[in-house]
Amino acid sequence: MYMQFLDFEKPIADLYEQLEKLRENGEKSGVDVSATVKEYEQKITDTQQQIYNNLTSWQKVQLSRHPDRPYTLEYIERMTTNFVELHGDRNVKDDKAMVGGFADLDGETVMFIGQQKGINTKMRQIRNFGMANPEGYRKALRLMKLAERFNKPIITLIDTPGAYPGLEAEERGQGEAIARNLFEMVKLRVPVICVIIGEGASGGALGIGIGDRIFMLENSWYTVISPENCSTILWRSWNFKEKAAEELKLTSGYMSQFGLVDGVIKEPIGGAHSNHEEMAAILKEKLKATLAELKPVDADTRIEQRIEKFSNMGFFEER
Repeated sequence: MYMQFLDFEKPIADLYEQLEKLRENGEKSGVDVSATVKEYEQKITDTQQQIYNNLTSWQKVQLSRHPDRPYTLEYIERMTTNFVELHGDRNVKDDKAMVGGFADLDGETVMFIGQQKGINTKMRQIRNFGMANPEGYRKALRLMKLAERFNKPIITLIDTPGAYPGLEAEERGQGEAIARNLFEMVKLRVPVICVIIGEGASGGALGIGIGDRIFMLENSWYTVISPENCSTILWRSWNFKEKAAEELKLTSGYMSQFGLVDGVIKEPIGGAHSNHEEMAAILKEKLKATLAELKPVDADTRIEQRIEKFSNMGFFEER
């Protein structure tokens, strides 16, 4: 299997290369190399732990964008059965950057909604790199209202560099569409769980990010602006993106510490991109446990708790 590695993963890439050569030589010569293979596999695991336990904020941003990282549709495929994708906002068109539909989560019918990035160059263009237009957010709201009508829980999977900033998106009311979603999601009478699985940038993430529980995957980020754009505004250059990432405090650990998310979901050793199946299994168990916790709560109580939760976010000092 072809694997892609980031710059800071070079020691891991070198070990994988040596492991492949060892296996090839073993096959050619007929010599049993299984013991040496195990040693190399252990070395890879140890190196992964060493690297991934000491990641900088910028490296976590890079991981959130890893080309092998699983996206919304793959999570749905691995976690559920009988997924029926629903299309269109009944107004303009079907936005391919926002996907959603009913699926069976171990016997429980759930509405899944999330941003979808493309898995290759052509699909990235079709999916607009996960940047939804106003019709994407209106489609998401339509599906949420549909789930509410049938009393089905809602799970949103957030992974976007931001809402699409193009002129046509602004002309069709990008800001209003996101604001409407915030207003309506607070009042939904069904359980709502939001999970940031990759990038969680600005209003593009927040547009499907109001819920009873907000979780982040370990190597995801959540903030008002990307490090590159922050660097451009503050220093007139992208060259300070690493510093911007640190100053923004955008990683899952900081978000949990600030009380902006309810928990951090641990990723497999090597990140979500290294083991899609294990990552989906971990996320599935977390979702099932959280649904079991939320369902018995009265709808009015859930709404009150949701409003209180977001009203209490943030802190400041008076001078």
